Amino acid sequence: MSHNNENILEIEDLGVSFDGFKAVDGFNFYLARNHIHVIIGPNGAGKTTVLDLICGKTNATSGSIKFHGKEMRGKREYRIVRAGIGRKFQNPSIYENLTVFENLELSHPTGRGVLGCLLFRRTAEILNQCNSVAEQIGLSDRLDTEAGILSHGQKQWLEIGMLLMQNPEVIMLDEPVAGMSVRERTATAELIRRIAKNRSVIVIEHDMEFVREIADRVTVMHLGKILSEGSMDKVSQDPKVIDVYIGH
Repeated sequence: MSHNNENILEIEDLGVSFDGFKAVDGFNFYLARNHIHVIIGPNGAGKTTVLDLICGKTNATSGSIKFHGKEMRGKREYRIVRAGIGRKFQNPSIYENLTVFENLELSHPTGRGVLGCLLFRRTAEILNQCNSVAEQIGLSDRLDTEAGILSHGQKQWLEIGMLLMQNPEVIMLDEPVAGMSVRERTATAELIRRIAKNRSVIVIEHDMEFVREIADRVTVMHLGKILSEGSMDKVSQDPKVIDVYIGH
């Protein structure tokens, strides 16, 4: 596999066992700069566990996770976030009773912690960043709207915006279009492609049409291992992949 400088994240022989069961087993993954790399596979394949391992929520039992050549395995979650790896979980964790603007503002790294809040000033820089992120996620006209009354899709976009406020180099999204309308899915595909112009994105997804729209590269997982990898066309024609998807 290529080990050029274009790989921002290099994962080798990653594994984790839960009570003797290998949830992820010998997983190798190379994330290229400014790429959208989608991980697909049936339920129980280990997709979400891989994200848990990368963001430090779960500790790997073997292997390495190198970000810019630095080992991330074993680091605390907040350190991994600070290094530049951000993750959006399946359920939105927005502040429902705050406005879109306040949600974005609070996500800025200086707004963190009690001391941060006390010393927090609405600087022009933060203001500009909120506005620019709101534009990217298509919520410029909703800045004063309470987050709780946004549509399902808009809530998901706001949460992606909250990640963007931290300006991570890698963003991980777990099933970003689950429960969205067709129109929202199209808008989300455009949003992810925009985001990937200057950062890398890892997406876990079940919606194959959506994967086809966004993926630069696809990794297919099955029972904790990699079954196939390559372009969407390549993996969707792979007999092993067809077997797993049709056989389930």
